[in-house]
Amino acid sequence: MMRSRQALLRNTPEAFILFSVHEVTMSNVVFSVLLLLATFGLSSCDKAYLATMEKMGYAKRDILNSRVKSARDAQEEAKKDIQSALDQFGRVVSYEGGDLEATYKKLSGELETSEDSAKTVRKRIEDVESVADALFSEWEQELGQYSNADLRRKSQTKLVQTKNRYKDMLSAMKRAEQRIEPVLRPLRDQVLYLKHNLNARALAAIKGELVKVDAHVDQLIKDMNRSIAEADKFIQSMEKESD
Repeated sequence: MMRSRQALLRNTPEAFILFSVHEVTMSNVVFSVLLLLATFGLSSCDKAYLATMEKMGYAKRDILNSRVKSARDAQEEAKKDIQSALDQFGRVVSYEGGDLEATYKKLSGELETSEDSAKTVRKRIEDVESVADALFSEWEQELGQYSNADLRRKSQTKLVQTKNRYKDMLSAMKRAEQRIEPVLRPLRDQVLYLKHNLNARALAAIKGELVKVDAHVDQLIKDMNRSIAEADKFIQSMEKESD
């Protein structure tokens, strides 16, 4: 039972935080909360989730750091999956013999994997935004609780710096995410077309699409690499401040 619980929890964005401290002694209550969130998603009950995590000693900034890592990793995975789908599309349109049906089915599978990766990227970005909004809102409210003007000023400066770094990172993430659909849309159309037209004439007719899709993928990968680099910078800055 413990092994199955560990497998489930390790698929959540905050897994590395939880298992770094409570690898084996995770309580049944915590497991139940995370099980509900894994089942129904975090968006509708994120406030309750964050409150529960804070009672357990996990600060919002730590959860933000964890989710940024998850979003970065999701983009890295999506980049590989989409490139793999493009490579398979190239094999299909350059068909020179063999089992065409099997080659097509592999392309369809690669596209499906890419679609799933795209959904994961969008979800991970939403998770980042959710906890960041909560963190910055709380931080701004706490500024009014200071009696020491100098400490308030230092905290406000740090808040502004963190928000600016976050905005740069989030903009890069969203820019890359918005590049995904223009890549998947023509691939989706071509796979659907080939489903009922799997012959040499149809393949010859869509060869020109490979060049167009390839150009979109090149731009997507560049934007994803920028996004991943921005995420790494943000993670490093957050961890440096925590030292």
